[in-house]
Amino acid sequence: MHELSYMGPRAFNHSQSNDAEAEYDRLRDLARQEASKRGDCFQRSQEAYTSGDGAAAKQLSEQGKAHGRKMEEYNRQASEFIFRENNASGRVDDDEIDLHGQFVEEAEDILEERIKYARSHGQNHLHVIVGKGNHSANHVQKIKPRVERVCRELGLQYRTEENEGRIYVNLTGGSADDVPSKPSGGYGHGHGQQHHGQQHHAQPHHQQQHHQQQQQQHGENQDQVEQVVHALLPRVIRKLEKACCIVM
Repeated sequence: MHELSYMGPRAFNHSQSNDAEAEYDRLRDLARQEASKRGDCFQRSQEAYTSGDGAAAKQLSEQGKAHGRKMEEYNRQASEFIFRENNASGRVDDDEIDLHGQFVEEAEDILEERIKYARSHGQNHLHVIVGKGNHSANHVQKIKPRVERVCRELGLQYRTEENEGRIYVNLTGGSADDVPSKPSGGYGHGHGQQHHGQQHHAQPHHQQQHHQQQQQQHGENQDQVEQVVHALLPRVIRKLEKACCIVM
């Protein structure tokens, strides 16, 4: 079961539509309902077993497992939904990953897959957006310690950036002391508009070439998102299968 702690009620790291926020909240709420039903079934199953009614205990146990599978499915949908929203083209740079709205275990799985993708595509560093914990209970950062643990387990150097809600990870195994500076108005944050302003008198050919470069960057970023999402499915399936094998 996922640890029920994430970066607070602000699951989005950008301005979003009410519909998107409502969908995310709906999925998480459905998961919580299933978790409650699962707990109730398991408790009643234990009570039935204690009273000597083995048949009822087994039936309630199976019902609890079914609710557990539904809980995992709703949480999976919520995790994928918020990941796509926060990491869509134009919202993060191609060397960034935003973990807002993820449960701790979800964030760990996503980060590991993102690191694999980055390494396989020759990226030498990654900026991980973990949040400052402003919306968490007692302002305690939940995701950051898990991100740091993943880095240690993979033998990667990391450091908290000047913005405390971001962690720089060196994917080469080298030092993380020298954090690459981010260009003002970089990719995903108005770079195209800034460049267009500087090239106000550019010829149509140059403008078209710049537009094609932007499209290529957006396509690559979307590939990152989709490959990470698809890579997580086998893990979710294994967790569900493990849940099915629990014997009360």
